[in-house]
Amino acid sequence: MGAHALDTDPEDLADLARASLVREIERSGAWESDPVWREAFEDVPRHLFVPYYYIGVAGGFERVWGEDPDPRARDRWLRGAYADAPLATRVRDGELVSSSSQPSLMAKMLTELAVRDGDAVLEIGAGTGYNAALLAHRLGDDLVTTIDLDVEITEAARRHLAVAGYHPTVVTGDGARGVPERAPFDRIIATCTLTTIPRAWLPQCGPGARILAPLATGLIALQVRDAEHAEGRFLHTPAFFVPLRGATRSEPEPARLDGLPRRARAHDLFRFLMALTAGSLDPHDAYALWEREGQPTRERYGITVGEERAWAWLDDPEGPYAWPLP
Repeated sequence: MGAHALDTDPEDLADLARASLVREIERSGAWESDPVWREAFEDVPRHLFVPYYYIGVAGGFERVWGEDPDPRARDRWLRGAYADAPLATRVRDGELVSSSSQPSLMAKMLTELAVRDGDAVLEIGAGTGYNAALLAHRLGDDLVTTIDLDVEITEAARRHLAVAGYHPTVVTGDGARGVPERAPFDRIIATCTLTTIPRAWLPQCGPGARILAPLATGLIALQVRDAEHAEGRFLHTPAFFVPLRGATRSEPEPARLDGLPRRARAHDLFRFLMALTAGSLDPHDAYALWEREGQPTRERYGITVGEERAWAWLDDPEGPYAWPLP
């Protein structure tokens, strides 16, 4: 969009920007295995879910909003709303507490969720409501539930959804506890980083349900066997999200990487291993394992949730490399 954009009707401009975003996601291959998601991204207007957002600047954040009296600022807001980038949507005491995820990553996650017509889905982390709208567009309002701990976030998400014409169930509460009154669910998708798999989710899942969630700096896809057992591997995709907030969340202390080679400290896959094994594997032992096993990719790691414990592993759930989860 060039200088002529200021003379374009805002709705036309939004349509052009949305079409451009869809083409960009298409090129990324995010929905290659389930192209039905293209229609949802074509139809759901992202700008209605981000009436304002924040851009990082020296010393803090700058607020960009759609009601700015300056038409150039409004144009900047609209173009940013359709960038294939995450948008900071809620900042508290200088810290990010909620965001709208990168659309191509959202498309990848929705595709990997492997929904089928008639599936009931629980989303952990309501955010702006945009992801719930994409789900509701495909499955219908009645089959989608989204939860967030912060009442300000859920109220805003509910407003955004209504303006866009969607009415899934929006719940204020601790996402780690799930939403038992809306169970059973066929799919659970989290849009916030976990440190473990909340046990409360499994009894709320139907047999064969799928859970997709950010954990460490990756995406774990779990198949639920029954109310106490689930297992799966990580996808190859890196993922960075705002952490899950709530009474049941436990966050290990960050590991100290002093004394390790610089290339390891800066390597994405080593940092993934450190995040996955935080609190249970010494950094120097982790480095030795990482080198010995040929710098393993995320797909070689997995998670098992059993009756009495949950653990992460490399290559084999019963193999020599396994680490307890909180």
